[in-house]
Amino acid sequence: MKKLAILGSTGSIGTSTLSICESFPDRYQPIALAAGQNIDVAFAQCQRWRPQVISVATEQLAATLQQRLSTAGITGIEVIHGIAGTVSIATLPEVDFVVSAIVGVAGLEATYAAVKAGKTIGLANKECLVAAGELIMAAAKEHNVALLPIDSEHNAVHQCMRGGTPAEVRQIWLTASGGPFRNTPLAGFEHITPAQALKHPTWVMGQRITIDSATMMNKGFEVIEACRLFSLPAAQVRVSIHPQSTVHSMVEYIDGSILAQISVTDMRLPILYALAYPERVDATPAAGLQFDLAALSQLDFSAPDLDRFPCLRLAYEAAETGGEACIALNAADEIAVAAFLEGRIPFLGIPRTIEQVLQQTSGRRPSSIQDVLDADLRARACARDVIAHQFSGVVR
Repeated sequence: MKKLAILGSTGSIGTSTLSICESFPDRYQPIALAAGQNIDVAFAQCQRWRPQVISVATEQLAATLQQRLSTAGITGIEVIHGIAGTVSIATLPEVDFVVSAIVGVAGLEATYAAVKAGKTIGLANKECLVAAGELIMAAAKEHNVALLPIDSEHNAVHQCMRGGTPAEVRQIWLTASGGPFRNTPLAGFEHITPAQALKHPTWVMGQRITIDSATMMNKGFEVIEACRLFSLPAAQVRVSIHPQSTVHSMVEYIDGSILAQISVTDMRLPILYALAYPERVDATPAAGLQFDLAALSQLDFSAPDLDRFPCLRLAYEAAETGGEACIALNAADEIAVAAFLEGRIPFLGIPRTIEQVLQQTSGRRPSSIQDVLDADLRARACARDVIAHQFSGVVR
C-alpha cells in the first residue's frame, strides 16, 4: 500500500489520481490533499477519502471547510492553509509518494520541499521544471529521489527509455496534436478569439493549458522539461505534429531504432505507470484504459511551422539560454494568456509579449527557490508593462 499526498487534488490530474485510487484500493491510499480554492470538491473528497490532513488556499477557506466538516459530523481531518500548508502536505512523514499537480509556480516550493524530504515524486507540474529545473534536478540527485513524469509525453519517453541506456539515445520526439489551428492560414491568426482557442481537438483541460496548446507554448514547456528530466540539450529534443494523439512520444536510438509508446488518451494511464513504477500492474480494474488497435489505421507526422507557432521557437531559445530566461518564458506566458482571455490583447499578442520580456531578461542562474520566485515576479511585472504600453483598450 502506497500512501499518497496529492498536490492539486481538485484539478484534473488530482481527480484522475483519485480515480486510480478508487480502482486499486489495495495499492494506493490518499492520506494528504492540497485542494486550493475549490471548497465544494475539497469537501466531497474529505467525505469520500477521510484524509489525515487537507490544505486549502486561505485561512478563510480553511475555516469554511472546517465548519462544513463539523456540520457533517466528519472528524479527524486536520485542515491547514496557504503555501506552508501545501509544504506540510508534501512532506508529511507517512507519505510515500507525492503527486505534484498544482498548476503554475504555486506548486514549486512544495515540490522542492518534497524532493528534499526524500519523497518519490509523480510530476505533473511542468512549471516546476521550466522555472526551477536546475535546482530541482540537483536536489533530486542529492537526495536520491525518483522524479517520475506524469505528463503523457514525458511519461511515454520514460517508458521508451527503458529500452536502452541514456548514452544510446540519439534524440527524443515529443508528439503534439497541433491544437485547433494547425491548418489555419497564418493570416487568420490575427482574428482568433478566446472561444476558438479554447476548443482543443483532443484534450479537455484548464483554460491556460488549452491556450498554451493552441499557441504550442505547452509543447515548448515540454521541450524544456524534457531537457531537465532526461539530461539532453534542446537540439536532441524534437517536436512532431501528430494529430491522432495515439503515439505519445518516441525515443530514437543511435542504431536507428525508434521506440514509440502508444495508448489511449487518458491521463489515468501515465498516472498509474508512475504510481506503480518500476512495476506494471494489470489495468483491468480501471475501465477504459485498453487500446483499440484499429485506432492505428492512420498515423500522420509533420514538422511544426515555427512561423505559425512562434511560442515554440521562443521556448527553444529560452532552453538554450537557460536560467532566468526559462523563468521569464513561463511567467510572461501566464500574464499574456490571461490578457488574451480577458480580450485585452490579440492571439498573436501572446508571443509578442513573451518575446519582448525575454529581450529584457538575463540568463542568470538562480541559486535558490527564492531567486526563482523573485525572477518570476520581475518577469510578470515586465509582461504587464509590455501589455500596458503595446496594447490599449479592448481588442475585440
